[in-house]
Amino acid sequence: MEIKLYFRMLQRGWWIILLTAMVGLSASLALSYVAVPQYEASALYILSPSSSITSKNDVVDSLDTLDRPSIAATYAEILNSNRVFISACNLIGQDSAVISKNYTIQTVVLPESSVLALSVSGPDPQVVTSLANATGQEAISFSRSLNQAYELHILDNAILPEIPFSPQPVRDSAVGFVLGLAAGVVLAVLSEQIRVPIEAYRNRLRMDSDTGVFNKKYFSRLVEEEVGQSADSELSIGIVELSGFSDLLGTLPAAGLQALLLKVTKILRRELRGNDAIGRWSEISFSLLLPTTTGVAANRTFDRVYHALVQPIHLSSYGVTVNLDPHIGGAVHSNSISSQELLEKAQSSLEQARRSEPDPVCVWELKNPFWVQDEAGR
Repeated sequence: MEIKLYFRMLQRGWWIILLTAMVGLSASLALSYVAVPQYEASALYILSPSSSITSKNDVVDSLDTLDRPSIAATYAEILNSNRVFISACNLIGQDSAVISKNYTIQTVVLPESSVLALSVSGPDPQVVTSLANATGQEAISFSRSLNQAYELHILDNAILPEIPFSPQPVRDSAVGFVLGLAAGVVLAVLSEQIRVPIEAYRNRLRMDSDTGVFNKKYFSRLVEEEVGQSADSELSIGIVELSGFSDLLGTLPAAGLQALLLKVTKILRRELRGNDAIGRWSEISFSLLLPTTTGVAANRTFDRVYHALVQPIHLSSYGVTVNLDPHIGGAVHSNSISSQELLEKAQSSLEQARRSEPDPVCVWELKNPFWVQDEAGR
């Protein structure tokens, strides 16, 4: 279930994922375009016992001592030293202060060996190559004056690099795209987690807590919106009053009242279409909104609802059978009235339905009223 939930989140936030991926791709390409190319040259040096040692015992002792990490690390620090760096810059005719700002020198000891790898990186391929080789030469000269037991030798000279190691547009754009995708996935999930509580809060504001249908305030706003959008189409509303319910308000427990309301809501949902809306109009009444519904169709729908609600409802948990005694008043919208007037017509129809015992369903329509009113609206 968790995987399906996250998958639905990603489906709803696909545009966020795509957008962040494209931003990552574009940003990496832009940075690659404006970045100064960086080149790297590497040289290898090997540390071995000095050739001046002729005694076999001294050679063996030197080899044993050479296994200590501190020996190779000391020569690596010589290659990294500022003294050797300045001497190498002077050797290739470069200002050490300028070189130190734009070039990087690093020496590491290769694992399980006495081989040292010197790398120089910077914007000029000729300078990085010359500086790598010159640094090795100066380090060799300097180390010979310090220790007669070991010698530093060139294993591989630095070679002029032809391709910069940075930027690499293809690699960088792929990394940017993948990072953008990852960021998009995170944002899509976070946006859904933020949106869902907001939607739940909005639902609490517009829903009736007992029945799960719209409350009166939101239903009235919904009618107003539908009237504004349905100037050229039919629109009908209705108010369903359950007179038998009023006798139970002071006697039946709150849980029983809610169970009864839920049963009524279930009946209303069953008898209406999917695009019809249901609201809680008062403690004993519900409101119905029927978009694109003519007066004849509305009258037929309300009649069907009445016959469904007139059947007694049995609450087995409380041993009570309830006769809802429903009355329904409806109104059909016309261009000459507002949403407020439409609701008032439905309320007047409900009052007429209460007085007309043989006909508990009354629908007002301007062109073809099901019950007659005079010009004053009485």
